[in-house]
Amino acid sequence: MTASRLVLVGAGHAHLHLVREADRLRAAGLAVTLIAPCRFQYSGLASGVLSGALEVEAAEIDVVALAADFGVRHLPQPVTAIDRKARTLTLAGGATEPFDVLSLNIGSLASDPHGLAAHAGVWPVKPLANLFALRARIEVEIARGGPSPRMMVAGGGQSALEIAASLCGLIEKAGLRPDVTVAAPVFGATLPAAARARLLASLTKRGVSLRTGTVVGREADACRLADGAVWPCDHLVLATGLVAPPLIDDLALPVDGDGRLRVTATLQSVGDSAIFAAGDCAVIADDPRPAAGIFGVRAAPVLLNNLAAMGNDRTLKTYQPQRRWLSIMDLGDGCGLAIRGQFWSLGQPALRFKRYLDLGFVRRMRALPHTTGERP
Repeated sequence: MTASRLVLVGAGHAHLHLVREADRLRAAGLAVTLIAPCRFQYSGLASGVLSGALEVEAAEIDVVALAADFGVRHLPQPVTAIDRKARTLTLAGGATEPFDVLSLNIGSLASDPHGLAAHAGVWPVKPLANLFALRARIEVEIARGGPSPRMMVAGGGQSALEIAASLCGLIEKAGLRPDVTVAAPVFGATLPAAARARLLASLTKRGVSLRTGTVVGREADACRLADGAVWPCDHLVLATGLVAPPLIDDLALPVDGDGRLRVTATLQSVGDSAIFAAGDCAVIADDPRPAAGIFGVRAAPVLLNNLAAMGNDRTLKTYQPQRRWLSIMDLGDGCGLAIRGQFWSLGQPALRFKRYLDLGFVRRMRALPHTTGERP
């Protein structure tokens, strides 16, 4: 009997788990192929890398080695098009890859409604490689003896405020006073009121200016706001929100307002039961949640079960994302801000717990099969 062709596109949190459990997929009669970049950069440690507390290598997983360790065929070329009716993927360079079952775990991109990313000195928060490159650029500028770079962060959510704090940490590490501005209509709207007040006061004390407004343009060494104000700016970080990669559009299936593929509780597209998706690129149609890594991690066992069930014709399980979840912001000064619902805690223990969780995830994904060893 010919094995059904399962193609995993993307190496997000959920697909890393599937690669490590590839034997179970093969036992269900699936021939597994992974199409993904050669390295995975873990979002939970991105702020620690940006602040200079961690090196880039601490946040990366070698996807090539992982696939080899678990016997999964790996193709590094990006997918440029999906023909759902023909059940084929087109890769960069023109090669095609057929599939019977497709799973997407391709993350998200920074929202850029004003087309700012095309300008010099603009750094979208995703892909995460942008933040790592920004850190390297700032370190070079500081090493040359220049003043503190004038930084602008567009966006007022948790991610934007965490990035502002991380930039402060990086610049403080060099012995300079940060010059960071955060521009948004509101700041920290989803945070508990007391936590928001503490965080904004801390950022202000460290040299962060809070500018009410929306960045709509990029000019030489400056940013232009919607009210016409021009703000001096050497580097602009776009952190106004996340959207699904445009590859999702090729499916011609139902999506939400951020372009995320609408899926059922079994993680199958509402319009095609052979298309699965998890993580930032997907949303459960009847139980939506914001884009956050925790949901990709928690969905992984359900995705594994249901893909295997497609191979051996067994019952699929449902995934119900939690309504409250723990998020911990790395504030770049040795402290963290932990939030779960209306409960919060700010201090060094919060950051230590974050490091324990995030470094533990990377360590588990790097672990060699059937051993307690870890790939360096």
